[in-house]
Amino acid sequence: MSSSSLQNSVVKDMALAPEGHLKIDWVEVHMPVLNEIRKQFEAEQPFKGLKVTISLHLEAKTAYLAKVVKAGGAEVTITGSNPLSTQDDVCAALVEDGVTVLAKYNPDPVEYKEFLIRALETKPDLIIDDGGDLVTILHSERPDLLETIRGGAEETTTGIIRLKALEKDGLLKFPMVAVNDAYCKYLFDNRYGTGQSVFDAINRTTNLVVAGKTVVVVGYGWCGKGVAMRAKGLGAKVIVTEVNAIRAVEAHMDGFEVMPMLEAAKHGDFFVTVTGNRDVITGEHYDVMKDGAILSNAGHFDVEVNKPELAARAESVRTVRRNIEEYKLTDGRKIYLLAEGRLVNLGAGDGHPAEIMDMTFALQAMSLKYVNDNYQNLGAQVLNVPLEIDEQVARHKLASLGIQIDRLSQEQIRYLESWSTHE
Repeated sequence: MSSSSLQNSVVKDMALAPEGHLKIDWVEVHMPVLNEIRKQFEAEQPFKGLKVTISLHLEAKTAYLAKVVKAGGAEVTITGSNPLSTQDDVCAALVEDGVTVLAKYNPDPVEYKEFLIRALETKPDLIIDDGGDLVTILHSERPDLLETIRGGAEETTTGIIRLKALEKDGLLKFPMVAVNDAYCKYLFDNRYGTGQSVFDAINRTTNLVVAGKTVVVVGYGWCGKGVAMRAKGLGAKVIVTEVNAIRAVEAHMDGFEVMPMLEAAKHGDFFVTVTGNRDVITGEHYDVMKDGAILSNAGHFDVEVNKPELAARAESVRTVRRNIEEYKLTDGRKIYLLAEGRLVNLGAGDGHPAEIMDMTFALQAMSLKYVNDNYQNLGAQVLNVPLEIDEQVARHKLASLGIQIDRLSQEQIRYLESWSTHE
């Protein structure tokens, strides 16, 4: 533990560190791709002398990413990207590992914002963002901190939406890599990771059966596909709601019922929102829901389920289990909201499996190196993860699984690249 990391950190209780180390040690064993990148970083020191600020869901897998970036020579400061997903024991362990940590579980909104700003006041060269909070602060409240920023990488759909809006308005000041749009992110993290972790959290929190129930999945992007697939696998009847006609057809052909939200609201036992938009479940939907309906959100911000309109219909609100709020409506019906409408898989669970986040965080680490190597020529824009990084992560993953694949012969390559008539 460095004296500076301890002196500059704000965590709940350093005595929790031993349990945090056990968590980090466990995921390290199950993150072979990131382990390979750590070896590369230790040898090459790509971030030597640089400062990196990270805002992600601060649990064990994120902690290991921070350690990998630090192994590449960086001075790392980390804070959370959601008040309910920070794990205090992991924070304490990271401080002992020489990372400056500014995070606590469930801080009040003022303290949460202060942590983000203090993390940026270290004047980082590079950032990793989740949901766009760091970028938004830099471009609005604290443009004085922009000077040192070379660029960074963004984790989520929500963050990329915010980045592209900045870029469209000509306001983005540095390059950001859209990690969420990489093949090895959305095909595996968004689909398999979200699908499993959402129901890990729902099942742990409610202790109720899913089989035989109706699950309404709001949004059929890659996250929605994963949630619907896992709900079906658990024996649920699945209804999908969408605003995108193409995705609606896809959901139909995948075997799910598709209908407007107002109709689906009448049938759902469990609701999972995964749109990245606001107000997808609102007052008119509460008015027709079953007694006992359970609401959850798997989008980044707590705006998909409209909480004020739910509270306005309630004569009482109480916490009935950890991460379950019961809204008793004036007509006697009860509607339950999980994890305050925040990201349920992290607010009420441990997030995606380690093997899934292994690929995602490998993309983050390599994208950060790519930005640092090329920032002077990239311009202030939102960039895709280079295909060679995507493929490198996939090759590392296959190697860790002991899987080999074929390679094209030179004749096959020439055939595919030729424009002339093939014999």
